[in-house]
Amino acid sequence: MTVAAQVLVFAGVAVVLLSSAGLVRARDLLTRLHLLSPVTTLGAPLIGIGLVLVNGWHLGSGAIVVTVALLVVTGPVVQAGTARLEAVRRGALDEDLPS
Repeated sequence: MTVAAQVLVFAGVAVVLLSSAGLVRARDLLTRLHLLSPVTTLGAPLIGIGLVLVNGWHLGSGAIVVTVALLVVTGPVVQAGTARLEAVRRGALDEDLPS
């Protein structure tokens, strides 16, 4: 179980680091948002599952699961909202259209 947990945490941290390296190289906001999505949808759950496997199931592990679930649910919503605002600012999207 420890080896599996270490592999999961390492994979999650690798996803976060690769996305961070991409964020440094990205030139505009939409590209940065695109590179941010793997962190919230893949990196955080891998790290969270690995930490739960290492620590076992108790109250702290429940807090990790709740935190990761909130990040997975709210991350894409915030990214979509930010992308919509940027599209409206650029004039690529009409503000009066329903979302």
